[in-house]
Amino acid sequence: MARVCELTGKGRQVGHNVSHANNKTKRTFLPNLQNVTLMSEALGRSVKLRVSTHGLRSVEHNGGLDNWLAKTNEADLSPAARKIKRELAKKAKTAA
Repeated sequence: MARVCELTGKGRQVGHNVSHANNKTKRTFLPNLQNVTLMSEALGRSVKLRVSTHGLRSVEHNGGLDNWLAKTNEADLSPAARKIKRELAKKAKTAA
């Protein structure tokens, strides 16, 4: 399982551990991923996603999963999130 946020695309970064003697060794910085269940009001169901805490704050700031997916570019989303976004667009099209 890749260590990548399904909503923001945030993944691992590479850097160095730097000792007091300025020796550098490679290390990775992993995102703080959480398994969360988010509610979609438009679809009327909950969705399980693996989201970073930064992504979770962004979803809450934008007013929920539906608004977040509407504003986000499809290229940044995981395949599961893209599927949900397409379902939302289809639902909105039939409602209009």
